[in-house]
This record gives sequence, structure tokens and C-alpha cells, in this order.
Amino acid sequence: MSKLWLGCHIDMSSPHYLVGAVNTAISYGATTFMIYTGAPQNSIRKPIESMHIEEGVALLRQAGMDPKKIVVHAPYIINLGNTVKPDTFAIGIEFLIRELKRVDAMGFSMLVLHPGAHVGMGSQTALDQIVKGLDAVLSQDGTSVRIALETMAGKGTEVGITFEEIRYIIDHCAYPHRLGVCLDTCHISDAGYDVSDVDGILTSFDSIIGLDRLLVVHINDSKNPRGARKDRHENLGYGEIGFQTLSTFVHHPRLGEIPKILETPWVNDQPPYRQEIAMLQHNEWKEHWRDELEKTT
Repeated sequence: MSKLWLGCHIDMSSPHYLVGAVNTAISYGATTFMIYTGAPQNSIRKPIESMHIEEGVALLRQAGMDPKKIVVHAPYIINLGNTVKPDTFAIGIEFLIRELKRVDAMGFSMLVLHPGAHVGMGSQTALDQIVKGLDAVLSQDGTSVRIALETMAGKGTEVGITFEEIRYIIDHCAYPHRLGVCLDTCHISDAGYDVSDVDGILTSFDSIIGLDRLLVVHINDSKNPRGARKDRHENLGYGEIGFQTLSTFVHHPRLGEIPKILETPWVNDQPPYRQEIAMLQHNEWKEHWRDELEKTT
């Protein structure tokens, strides 16, 4: 049986940065994790020399984690689909080049990116602009880090909400070997896919994009019914998707080597990840598992 690569989003904050993130992941019982290199809402970044990268990588190896399974997420501010504000598009390209170099310097190999939004100009216009932006980035960054385009829920003017749109970006990019996909269970459900049919989802993904391009899966329940296009994550088993479907994704043999990352909401200012990871590892639902966290003061 292959190792279960299962973890969650973890803050990488001062003063311990990557060392602190690894220790937090260990305390949750995780075998991988996802980080932002700084706040996801802005482009402010600390010098990488201050982030204890070498010690952190040594610690994660010691804990049995694989640097190739660690996930970095790009900040939300990047919108390569913007044709309305040239400065926004240019800033996104510049920042993404620097972010890929940071990921490479940290010794990791993948960066999750929200494809972008059309801001009123139509999906096709945005898709072509994203291709243009990715070509500019990947021709200049000088790394081998792969960008995992995240499947989106369809909130606002987001694009990348169907497998076909993701495939269009890959097919038209001059550097398709540098592109992969991040499949988010909440997002695809909110976009209208029937996530309860796990085999059907994976077969469709494979035929349209190819499972060889699937680099990471975000495991999230959804507060909203299928097709709502809201993108509101929920804790495992408390949403519209349900624990068993999410556990089926986690344990599916076709996804054996792919890291699975939880982005579920905190409960009463407490991280739920130790409890959620344990339930998924044992494929066992614990009724009322949030009660203890909800009572914490």
C-alpha cells in the first residue's frame, strides 16, 4: 500500500517560518502540508534567507515527508486574466516570476495558482490573456517548478471552472510541460460537478485533462449545494458533499501518490486539522467531532 500523503494549509510565520510549519504539520499527524510564502492577500515577502529553509527541509525529511509533496500556494492578488487593467496584469507576471524562484529556492516543486477572472470582458478573453501571461512568466522564471492551475467554483467572473477551460489554457500555453492541475472538491461541486460520483469525476478529468497532470487535491466540504458558485468551504461531514465522498477521494487508488490538502475553516479559532486528518487516515467518521472545538474558550 502506498503512503497516504495527507495534510493541510499551515501558516508559515515569524519567527520560525518553515521549521515552525513542519512542527505544526507533525503535531497534526500530517504527512505533507501547504504554505503561502507570505500573506495571501498581498505581495509583501520576507527575504528567503530568514525563513529557516534548510533546517525546515531537514526536519520534514526526518519526519518522513517528501519535499516533492509539499505544496506552495500563490497569493490571491494575481489575476492573469485581467485585460482591463494592464498594470494589474503586469504586476501579476512580475510577482509570479519571483514567487516561482522562491519556491525553487525552498526546494519545492509545485505552486498552486488561481487561473484568473475576466472582470466583465468574457471568459474567452480571460483564457487567452492567462495563456499570454503564463507564457511571459514561464519564459523568464528559469526554474522547473510546475504551476498547478486550480479548478474554480465560478464565483464572480472566475474562469477555470470547467475541466475544458483548464485544458484550453494548457493546450495553448507554449510551456505545457510546466503546467498541472489542483482539483478542489468544494470548487468543482460549487461549479456544478457531481462529486459524489468520484469514479466519474476522475474518468472525466482523465479524458479531458489527463490524471498525469493532477498534482494536488484540495479536500474541502462545501457550505453550498451543487452548482451554487459560492466557494464557501466547510468542515468535513458538515457540508453538502459529506465525509464519505471526501474520504473516497483521499483513498482512491488512482490518486495514490498525489498530495491531498485540507483547507477547511477553523472552529472557534481552533484548527480542526488534527481531528480531520485522523478521521481521513482511518476512513472513519466521528459524529459530533467539532463539539470539543466549539466548546473551547
